Amino acid sequence: MSHEGKIDVYLGLDVGKGEHHGTALTPAGKKVFDKSLPNSEPRLRELFEKLPARYGNVLVVVDQPASIGALPLAVARDSGCAVAYLPGLTMRRIADLYPGESKTDTRDAAIIAAAARTMPHTLRGLAADDEAVAELNMLVGFDDDLAGEITRTKNRLRGLLTQIHPSLERILGPRLDHPAVLFLLERHGSPVQLRKAGRWRLVSLLRPRAPRMAERFVADIFDAHDEQTVVVPGTGAAALIVPSLAGSLTAVLDQRKALAVRIEELLEAHPLAGVRTAARILIDVGDGSGFATAGHLAAYAGLVPYQQTFALL
Repeated sequence: MSHEGKIDVYLGLDVGKGEHHGTALTPAGKKVFDKSLPNSEPRLRELFEKLPARYGNVLVVVDQPASIGALPLAVARDSGCAVAYLPGLTMRRIADLYPGESKTDTRDAAIIAAAARTMPHTLRGLAADDEAVAELNMLVGFDDDLAGEITRTKNRLRGLLTQIHPSLERILGPRLDHPAVLFLLERHGSPVQLRKAGRWRLVSLLRPRAPRMAERFVADIFDAHDEQTVVVPGTGAAALIVPSLAGSLTAVLDQRKALAVRIEELLEAHPLAGVRTAARILIDVGDGSGFATAGHLAAYAGLVPYQQTFALL
């Protein structure tokens, strides 16, 4: 990465939730700042204005540009400092070159500052106006959370159905992504309730939401139901839990669909368009301009042998 103009101070920030540790080095390697500071705008701004006033142009470098590193970068930009970040994988590999194995905020801040001073090609640039990437980062993280919640809820539902009626689970379990199936389970969450509703009523419920599968699916449900004549202990409790889980799963699936719409809108507005995988690549790699060669990108992604990493960086 290159910077416009001369850099007089390299400030490495090891960012944290409550406070950061900052280490500032001159081009000659002299340490001019080495302290912790709270994660608050007034204290950050004070430092970002004090260093330039005393030494000249300051480059602020962090190892986490999103989440806990977002505020320091925003304040640094607003204070007129240049900003960049050192990718975490590169950071860890550079750290292996330094004596001592214990990870401390002070040590990491010093490593970030030293890397910025001596290996500027390892840094990644940060566009001041890249709000879309910041929003994608947050949305994709939430999408990951929702995907995990969907998996947990489906597993819980399938576990309950298997416990009370394995034959029904074999029919219903694989179709829990279908809105019609979840709609059915919200209203008739137990084998007894399904049987009591009757074939005609179940077909009527399903047909508007799944016209091609309604009759065949209901027939499969009743065939599976008839395979078990005993009522397993806990079936009554499951009749309360299954509809609740089905409703929760429907809500999370709907949330994820709405999120996908927004992610696609952001991607379509960005030069790099695509689907969820593209969103993840955009967050982690950007447009690739921060990598001098394909080797740099391969090293950043961990796709080359460890011994070759620094030759490529």
